[in-house]
Amino acid sequence: MRKIRAVLIEDETMFRQLIMLTLGKVKDLQVVGEFGHGKPGLEACLREKPELLIVDLMLPDMNGMEIAREVRRALPDTKILVITAHPSERLPADLMVMGVNGYVDKTEPIEFVISAVETVREGGMFFATRVRAKGGATHGLPVTRPILQVPLTEREQEIARLVAGGQMSKEIAAALNLSVRTVEKHRANIMEKVGVREVASLTRWCMQAGLVEA
Repeated sequence: MRKIRAVLIEDETMFRQLIMLTLGKVKDLQVVGEFGHGKPGLEACLREKPELLIVDLMLPDMNGMEIAREVRRALPDTKILVITAHPSERLPADLMVMGVNGYVDKTEPIEFVISAVETVREGGMFFATRVRAKGGATHGLPVTRPILQVPLTEREQEIARLVAGGQMSKEIAAALNLSVRTVEKHRANIMEKVGVREVASLTRWCMQAGLVEA
């Protein structure tokens, strides 16, 4: 596996140092820049074009969402991993729609950062958080397993399962009594919401979301 270059933007000095030590355990990864403010970090990303950006959402000079949005627009192939101490129910879905590849709640074990980096570098998605789910129930999965919010409608989930199962649009249309055009529109919406571009990545996402068996 080739070495990937990463930029880290995190304003809390001790946590940034902790992440740096953690990233040192990731094989073939080189941090080419670490920053406590968003603007110089963003400028470094646009200049260095790293394969990975790790960015906090709450920064002194600008919002991490702005940075992620700008990097995604300018560097579509750069993987983006967001970290935050202020999770919310809507945040994971919003980040996925933006095309962010991973999200780690700072209250989770620091080892989650390693898992997240290794997952997104391979084209997967990693969303780990302890936010309260819709309906009031708290996620009860073990802390060693990432929690992946599913921003899809029931119909989109059904089509995503079939796509992940290897079925073509024509087959899905016949199975669900829909037109091929309608299925293709659903597929495009699914890809946009999830933030992936090809079936292989969608399949991995479906596995992580629990829509299909691994």
